[in-house]
Amino acid sequence: MAIHSRKAQQGAAKLWLILLLVIAAVAAIAYVTLRDDDGSAQVSTAEAQVRDIEVLVTATGRLQPRDFVDVGAQVSGQLDRLHVEVGDMVEEGDLLAEIDPTLLEAQVESSQAQFRNQQAILREREAQFELARLNYERQERLQAASLTAEELVETARAGMQQAQAQVDSIRAQMEQTQSSLRAAEANRNYTRIFAPMKGTVVTVQARRGQTLNASQTTPTILTIADLTEMTVEAQVSEADISRLEIGMPVYFTTMGNRQRRYYGELRLVEPTPVVENNVVLYNALFEVPNEEGRLMTQMTTNVFFIADAAREVVTVPAAAVQRDRDGSFVERLASDGSRQQTRVETGLSDRVNIEIREGLNAGATVVLPIAGGAMGGGRGPRG
Repeated sequence: MAIHSRKAQQGAAKLWLILLLVIAAVAAIAYVTLRDDDGSAQVSTAEAQVRDIEVLVTATGRLQPRDFVDVGAQVSGQLDRLHVEVGDMVEEGDLLAEIDPTLLEAQVESSQAQFRNQQAILREREAQFELARLNYERQERLQAASLTAEELVETARAGMQQAQAQVDSIRAQMEQTQSSLRAAEANRNYTRIFAPMKGTVVTVQARRGQTLNASQTTPTILTIADLTEMTVEAQVSEADISRLEIGMPVYFTTMGNRQRRYYGELRLVEPTPVVENNVVLYNALFEVPNEEGRLMTQMTTNVFFIADAAREVVTVPAAAVQRDRDGSFVERLASDGSRQQTRVETGLSDRVNIEIREGLNAGATVVLPIAGGAMGGGRGPRG
């Protein structure tokens, strides 16, 4: 039994020896890793720089023309001619398309013929009225001379009034016909479709020879848009929408050119949300000029609303700022390699860099903690 006990003790001693050797090796590797070739401690540092700090609300959006119009047909018929194509520039009043006017011209001619017929009837009724009036006046003169009966005078008066009513009736019919004629002429004119605004033809939805039915809904032939100014429809989450204010600066980049920024001001936040996959989003709208024509309809944009900003301020990486009970501090690296703890007053942070308002000048070298410690970040109060 004693022999077995000694063997167990010897085995345990070997295990402890091996463990101590492993710990020593790890410590040696760490020591070499954290020191330069000359034996000095190796640290990660950064330099305080002057830059802009922006607190941003991010969103994605789509580009739409600020002003556009769907050009439709007000009358039914076959599309006879189409004078424009997608991409064409048009001026207000330019002829865009023509619908076959045959049936509508026939309606105009029918109303015109009916009106001429009523004019002839009117002349006849006016002649009858004039005859009835003369007869009545003659009967009145005869009655004054006691040469006619009262009954004949009354009959003449009734005949004149009847003739007057017939004249009034035909005149009312003529007014109705004139109204129908104006409607028929307007419908005939609607077969020629003109541009209601200056812009670019962005879509053409009808083709030559197609029959357009305007009796139920207005068929859209094409869409004209003013592409010199675009609207960005950014979808902002409900968690961030309270941080937006009308008039705040905003910029965006496109998928094709992430380096170029297009700037604008927030114009409108639509009160009705859009719910997608149980996520509540609000549309925030703003405009940007597009004189160069580089921005196209339905482009995807990365939008950045500037909630707050500090321009040309001293900054350090947010990780360099540590905190304790007394406030914020950084470790400066002196020229002799020693570290000095420096109290600082912080400002805005974009989570990468943080503003240093007091306690540190541009060009100072600060130490970045390798592990542990309270990392910097967040927003300080605006002074």
